[in-house]
Amino acid sequence: MIGNMKTKAIILSLFLTLAISAKSQLQKVAISHTVWNGVTTSSHGRVFVNFPRIEGDKGMRIGEVLKNGKIIPYPNEDWNNWESGADVNEKFVRTNSLRVGPNGLLWIVDTGTPSMGQNPLSGNALKLVSIDTKTNTVQQIIPLSGIAKPSTFIDDLRISGNTIYLTDAGEPALIILDKTTGKGRRVLENHPSTTDNLPIKAEGKIMKDEKGNEVRIHADQLELSPDGKWLYFQPASGPLWRVETQFLNDENLSEKDLTSKVELFYKTPSTGGTAIDAEGNIYVSDVNTSEIIKISPEGKERLVIKDKRLLWADALWIDDDGYLWIPTGQLNRLAAFQNGKSKVKFPVVIYNLKINAKPLRN
Repeated sequence: MIGNMKTKAIILSLFLTLAISAKSQLQKVAISHTVWNGVTTSSHGRVFVNFPRIEGDKGMRIGEVLKNGKIIPYPNEDWNNWESGADVNEKFVRTNSLRVGPNGLLWIVDTGTPSMGQNPLSGNALKLVSIDTKTNTVQQIIPLSGIAKPSTFIDDLRISGNTIYLTDAGEPALIILDKTTGKGRRVLENHPSTTDNLPIKAEGKIMKDEKGNEVRIHADQLELSPDGKWLYFQPASGPLWRVETQFLNDENLSEKDLTSKVELFYKTPSTGGTAIDAEGNIYVSDVNTSEIIKISPEGKERLVIKDKRLLWADALWIDDDGYLWIPTGQLNRLAAFQNGKSKVKFPVVIYNLKINAKPLRN
């Protein structure tokens, strides 16, 4: 018993040492006076950020952070000047996530919802957009209205070959999409793995909307394993599930048979964002305790960093130099979750942290 206690004490001391060391390496790389929830970088060192506009406010949706810290609309101002009632074609209505994919294109999810709690607008409001960052031109627009339900909220995406995997945080489901044809299928609808049944906790408090209802964000974060075998996914409050992509991709597999293939992988906390490295380690932000944890492919957890500055660390990103990028947007402090009065303390910050991991582009 004493030996076990000593071992635990040594492990705890090691974790704390690693966390303190990581804290000292946390670097501020960008600031904004508008709340953001995602960052991604190109192989050429360009930095792109996402402004989710949860409360329906006007302004830039996708921005590029220049070397001098200035943020400009991307790919241009026209794509970023949508206003209520205007045409939704070739305009960002409300973007929620972005990432540089395996082919180097910048992929963007436009939820098509004017503000939180509203349904997607008709037309091409709900869509995926890919941009060639070498020429700064839009390469593809994939309308998603054909696979949407009334309250659909497309949250994030991952890409494997010709297949795009999406999470629907509004109408619980995963979506399997053909990148070429744009046709998609909904799977695991209202399954426990895609449905948020737990309260989301941030800074020690349960998140509630302006009506006092507990906030529920269904299928949210997702990651693909390096070999493409597994898709990991979860509601915002956890836990993390996984299923083999061979079953997801099998159109002839019944829903009942597919659900039997889904596995509970790890009991994750209330999560802002995730990332996965080339070794298959998943990095998870705990928005309740301001931590980043690392979960190995075997399901073992290690603390990466605990820092009070990590206020709602959202979609994480690993760059080509082995840095973990951490956008902190204070989303839980927005007026929508604070009885109508914002408690966000500007500027919001993006940090990075050297973790010496190789990135995985999917």
